[in-house]
Amino acid sequence: KRGTLNEAPLELRAQLVMTTEREITIKRLHFRCWHRGTREMDFLMGRFADTVLEKLDDEQLKRFEALLELPDPDVYAWILGQKPVPEDKQTDVLDLLLEMRKAT
Repeated sequence: KRGTLNEAPLELRAQLVMTTEREITIKRLHFRCWHRGTREMDFLMGRFADTVLEKLDDEQLKRFEALLELPDPDVYAWILGQKPVPEDKQTDVLDLLLEMRKAT
């Protein structure tokens, strides 16, 4: 006989819920990366999401989501090195994105 989630110990239920929330967040961010509005940004952000997104911790995912809120032309110029990244926008996640771009 199978039990229900409500019958599982509280700690296990919390882990299952946290995992689910993380998975949902990653899927949502992944979708946003591949649907930026321009092919160039779709490709750059989508490849980053494919490669790195699941390796980021929860705080890095928050910083990445904040990066996705910024205007695409600014982020695109930073990725291509056309404009310097403002100090207040510099994060470890943006550094990973810039490193990946340089490696390709």
